[in-house]
Amino acid sequence: MSTRSSLHPATFILAILFAITAQAQGDPAKSYPSKPIRIIVAFAAGGGTDIIARVVGQKLSEAFGQPVLVENRVGAGGIIGTEFVAKSAPDGHTLLMSPSTAIIINPIMFAKLPYSSTADFVPISTVVSFPLLMVVNASEPIRSVPELIEYLKTRPNKANFAGSAGIFQLALELFKLRSGLPMEYIPYKGTNETANAVMAGDALMGIVDAPPVTAALKSGKVRLLAVTSAKRSSFFPDAPTLVESGFPDMEIQGWMAFLSPAGTPSPITRKLQEEINRIVKLPEVRERILSFQVEPSANTSEELSRMISSDISRWTAIAKAANIKPSN
Repeated sequence: MSTRSSLHPATFILAILFAITAQAQGDPAKSYPSKPIRIIVAFAAGGGTDIIARVVGQKLSEAFGQPVLVENRVGAGGIIGTEFVAKSAPDGHTLLMSPSTAIIINPIMFAKLPYSSTADFVPISTVVSFPLLMVVNASEPIRSVPELIEYLKTRPNKANFAGSAGIFQLALELFKLRSGLPMEYIPYKGTNETANAVMAGDALMGIVDAPPVTAALKSGKVRLLAVTSAKRSSFFPDAPTLVESGFPDMEIQGWMAFLSPAGTPSPITRKLQEEINRIVKLPEVRERILSFQVEPSANTSEELSRMISSDISRWTAIAKAANIKPSN
């Protein structure tokens, strides 16, 4: 008896093609990316988020053999660009590179947000993490957080603090709650303006991220009292943490991360996560990231998802305790 297949050659070829197609459909990561990738940054070109997105994007392009384009969609505190990604096709070709503010703080500070941080995105990985800095005008006789508290007890008219963006405001409100000081919050449009206000004496103190205030620290115009990380910062090793200064629940870590639209297939998410994790560890990428006084930091999609949920819960409770009402 003949063992030769009875399939017509054309039918046999079609069967092979169907099998290959089914295999590709079963693992979409094998054909990903199939076109250029867009990284959306919801903040201005030239800022820290934008520059780091471009550094990582270049390496992604080299790894995937596809162009990776960084596109700035700016406005409304990051809402415009973040919403754009939330409503994009979930195929891994449109990614969001975002600081924690747009994902964690915006849902707390705005009553009507056109995206859900937990329902409309698939977290991929963090890229950097960083503490916040508590600074004061260097002309004031304040050299530590306990001295700040004692100083303000006898000078309530100077009890004001400057900040910009929700994360800084909430961090300051948390300090206000824990210290019991009746401090007044003065909002500024950006961290540069906050640093300038502290240097000029328009505000006694502020909580900021490092890059905008580094020059003022080096020139001696502002004084660093503490950092918000769990351990002392390698960039400011002489500055104690707020935990060391008597505030055990004031560990605050900012971050920047990649996310994709909800519905992105998990094999594509894993492929991106693994590649971004590899890129963040490259010596030349680490050196570039460290030049911004932030730490390279990569994790898994699951870890980032837990971080987002935990941070939203934490800051929601703090906003409620501080009686901060979301704006419409």
